[in-house]
Amino acid sequence: MFEYFPTGPYTWNLSVVATLNSGGLIDEVDRACRPIKDAANAGEDAGTPDFLRAWTALTDQLVGQAEEAEKAGHTRTAGQLYFRASNYLAQAERMLAHSDPNRVPTYKRLLEIAQKAFDTHSPRVSRVEIPYEGTTLPAYFSAAPGDGPKPVIVLVNGLDSTKEHMYSSNFWEELAARGISCLMLDQPGTGEALRLQGITARIDTEAWAGAAVDHLETRDDVDTSRIGIVGWSLGGYYAPRAAAFEKRFALVVAWGANHNWGAVQRRRKEREGERPVPHYWEHVLWVWGKDGDEHHLDEFLDFADGVHLDGVVEQITVPFLIAHGANDRQIPVDYAHRSYEQAVNSPKRELRVFTPEEGATEHIGLDHLPHVSVFIADWVADTFAELDRS
Repeated sequence: MFEYFPTGPYTWNLSVVATLNSGGLIDEVDRACRPIKDAANAGEDAGTPDFLRAWTALTDQLVGQAEEAEKAGHTRTAGQLYFRASNYLAQAERMLAHSDPNRVPTYKRLLEIAQKAFDTHSPRVSRVEIPYEGTTLPAYFSAAPGDGPKPVIVLVNGLDSTKEHMYSSNFWEELAARGISCLMLDQPGTGEALRLQGITARIDTEAWAGAAVDHLETRDDVDTSRIGIVGWSLGGYYAPRAAAFEKRFALVVAWGANHNWGAVQRRRKEREGERPVPHYWEHVLWVWGKDGDEHHLDEFLDFADGVHLDGVVEQITVPFLIAHGANDRQIPVDYAHRSYEQAVNSPKRELRVFTPEEGATEHIGLDHLPHVSVFIADWVADTFAELDRS
């Protein structure tokens, strides 16, 4: 993996790589990172306010350029600038501690920039609200071009990503090019649902996944017989669990096999393997709505032991793809094999491990995100076509 900060923390380098592989430009990223090289050496937690200031300065510059382009009637130029600005600010916000007073204002600004990007760059992407247990879950819907109902993928987050990261990834655009729509969902414990609504994660993911299907079934532009679910990172637990018990899904993809997240937490407590985000335990407790701090982890770890797929993937009865990096430093590749081996009732189970020689070998393929993204998009399109024929 390209490491901008050679002696800096994994989390910082992962953010840079994710940004570059989601449409960021090397010159812009370099100008943001150059002033904070020393801050990176202070440790993954200590320098995150510096990270925010540097990347916000870049965001400010691009937004200013975009506004000038809009005034001049250069909508395409403005859209490209807003799109990149949303990418940069999403990564900076992801690095902050839950307790940082800049977190909510930064995220609210990100929502505004993303909407401007839709208006100028991605007119087929729009904001939707999913009814869910007396409230709503926020999402972005990418409508595939053409008339008539289209198949759709519900794309779900991991531990620390947001629907804005999904938008920056351009996976929705790869699906659209194959005639497939995409619902980018901030499910409980992620994104806007967590940050602005306080909706925390739950083990029984089929509850909110079923709500997403309920919403899609009300839309005239959705082929309700072809609704799939794809989850990256911790979504590699969320999505298979959902597909195991919500039988309206036609296929499922684990974009990173998070077969036993609870066991991974016990490894992380012992500092085995890498953590995905700074201020890790504070973030984890926030996601799951648990009180306490790092001194009360044993109780949380007992709860987290229930976040696993043993006895669950056996219930998957639809096509199932597991995509994993051979050098994933967060989630052992052994978990990909475990999910595959246990999915005995899937009519089409496939394991794809990305190697160092081809790239996409790090966590969810962030070191070569377009490579794994198009592979998954092709698999989804091929599988929907096979289901049509059958």
